[in-house]
Amino acid sequence: MPPPPDTVKVAIEWPGAFPKLMEIDQKKPLSAIIKEVCEGWSLGNHENFALQIADTNFYITEKNRNEIKNGSILRLTTSPHQTATQLHERIQSSSMDAKLEALKDLASASRDITFALEFISMDGISLLTQMVESGTERYQKLQKIMKPCFGDLLSFTLTAFVELMDHGIVSWDTFSVAFIKKIASYVNKSAMDTAVLQRSLAILESMVLNSQELYHKVAQEITIGQLIPHLQGTDQDIQTYTIAVINALFLKAPEERRQEMAHILAQKQLRSIILSSVIRGPTPINDEMAHQLYVLQVLTFNLLEDRMMTKMDPQDQAQRDVIFELRRIAFDMESEANNGGSMEKRKSMYTRDYKKLGFMNHVNPAVDFTQIPPGMLALDNMLYFARHHQDAYIRIVLENSSREDKHECPFGRSSIELTKMLCEILKVGELPGENCHDFHPMFFTHDRSFEEFFCICIQLLNKTWKEMRATSEDFNKVMQVVREQIMRALTLKPNSLDQFKSRLQNLSYAEILKIRQSERMNQEDFQSRPILELREKIQPEIMELIKQQRLNRLCEGTCFRKISSRRRQDKFWYCRLSPNHKVLHYGDLEESPQGEVPHDSLQDKLPVADIKAVITGKDCPHMKEKGALKQNKEVLELAFSILYESDEYLNFIAPDKHEYCVWTDGLNALLGKEMTSDYTKSDMDTLLSMEMKLRLLDLENIQIPEAPPPIPKEPSNYDFVYDCN
Repeated sequence: MPPPPDTVKVAIEWPGAFPKLMEIDQKKPLSAIIKEVCEGWSLGNHENFALQIADTNFYITEKNRNEIKNGSILRLTTSPHQTATQLHERIQSSSMDAKLEALKDLASASRDITFALEFISMDGISLLTQMVESGTERYQKLQKIMKPCFGDLLSFTLTAFVELMDHGIVSWDTFSVAFIKKIASYVNKSAMDTAVLQRSLAILESMVLNSQELYHKVAQEITIGQLIPHLQGTDQDIQTYTIAVINALFLKAPEERRQEMAHILAQKQLRSIILSSVIRGPTPINDEMAHQLYVLQVLTFNLLEDRMMTKMDPQDQAQRDVIFELRRIAFDMESEANNGGSMEKRKSMYTRDYKKLGFMNHVNPAVDFTQIPPGMLALDNMLYFARHHQDAYIRIVLENSSREDKHECPFGRSSIELTKMLCEILKVGELPGENCHDFHPMFFTHDRSFEEFFCICIQLLNKTWKEMRATSEDFNKVMQVVREQIMRALTLKPNSLDQFKSRLQNLSYAEILKIRQSERMNQEDFQSRPILELREKIQPEIMELIKQQRLNRLCEGTCFRKISSRRRQDKFWYCRLSPNHKVLHYGDLEESPQGEVPHDSLQDKLPVADIKAVITGKDCPHMKEKGALKQNKEVLELAFSILYESDEYLNFIAPDKHEYCVWTDGLNALLGKEMTSDYTKSDMDTLLSMEMKLRLLDLENIQIPEAPPPIPKEPSNYDFVYDCN
């Protein structure tokens, strides 16, 4: 007979004894179960003991006991209070070896919130900060004779501190200036243990992000110049944490301070160092580094927001002089203006030239820049183009001023609308997304990358205008084509601005038409009634194929990252479906796996039959619990939960949109529900189109083999291969 629904069969370990197989009644108080286990091994004082999950070393409590599944391996150990008390005493030992071992145990135990609550209640964090502030001098005296020990002592101390703070129990505002100075000193030293440096950078980042007051204190202790050397090494983790600290300082800086910081970053050649040491470095860029580069890219472009949202004052003479400079460079009329002439004649001449420059308001072009966005940013771009790409600027202006009116491309209007479009594409003014890795290497190749980006795109716009033989009525159509050209070129992630320019050359208007035609053919193939009936007949077969693919993908499993207040905590868990599609196996991992994780190593199980529903987006319980996540649109779009039993949830945040669709589709398929994701629709369209084309081929008297033809043997030699050039 199967065991009662509230009973789970487990194995319980105790050091020096044979494990016991035991049935646990989940309705029974946990203290009574622990007492029964202790009595089985003749152990007194059962209140000093507790149960842990053997694989994770996390304590079992009344709150999380429902996570115990059939087949789980538990461990009888000292209670959280007892363990915290012992470690609190041991880390104060006068013996360096004993202290080192205690700190190592503390760093491991602090990952568990049950232990953390006990240790923090004993002023454990204050003890650690005191050890860092005052004990470091004593460690440093030993450093010369036992350098590895010093590095390990400090590393485990800081690791325990980071893990304890990660639970969000203690406010970051409680730390002293002395502690901040000490952590900053580890970052400022030229030679420091890698683990200590990594933890110190992580602490500084968290301080800045979690407290405005600490931001000011950290900013006084850390300079960009002191962080730069850490980027020039080869350790990508150190580089990642360093850029994260720079991003945090940038993000929390007051508005007036950000431009000053950007100037310092330019002086210290941060961009070129990141380009040479990180982007073009020997180590492939991982997801976390890609995220930090994306954040830096967004924060850099957000410096343009102020100009983007600033209207031009038509009465401001200094701003009007910039427009006059555009006219002067284009038409070189300075000498003519100096020759005098009546005021009316000069005004007439200016109006004519401003019309040639393509402004909407020929009399007072300043009015064109009162639209926000793009505001003054458009004028900045135009002036940069005129000064730094003068030949191209003059050519575009003169070329269009000599055309028939109906075919001239208005440079002024085009520049204003293009600047607005580029701001939309790069999301200028928006905060960086939590899970986004969309950085573009080409923006790290130039100090004025946005302006150069504009210069390339305004020339593209002029070229596309000519290719389309556009008139003023076609302005919006041209802008749509240019947007498509830019987006398609950016999708290819060019490594440099020159490469971006080259790819735009290949995306002419004729090529865009071909691409559109091809996509339209794929979408709108064969609308006759017999064909539509055939599609309806084939569709269930294709849907079954997609369903099997999704379930097979769930059987392979996926690694999910645990999300909390600190982004980079390197905690993962893995979930996969059993081959018979009846059980979900899941469990925590120490690090991201390189391949599939075996079922045997995933101790937790959830029978598919127990699943009641799949919940997505803002309705997920972990989205309601974590206010910070709820505000983040990208994280919200990747969240889903499994509801099982009455009110129990298994919560997921997918690594990307593809995995989100695969898992929600697969889980819905297991529950016999419709698969509704965007990827299912895309797969259905693709496979259905291919199947339709195959079935409609003229294959009379041609027999299609059921098995693919064999691959031919390799030739005995390759002498027939030659260079065509």
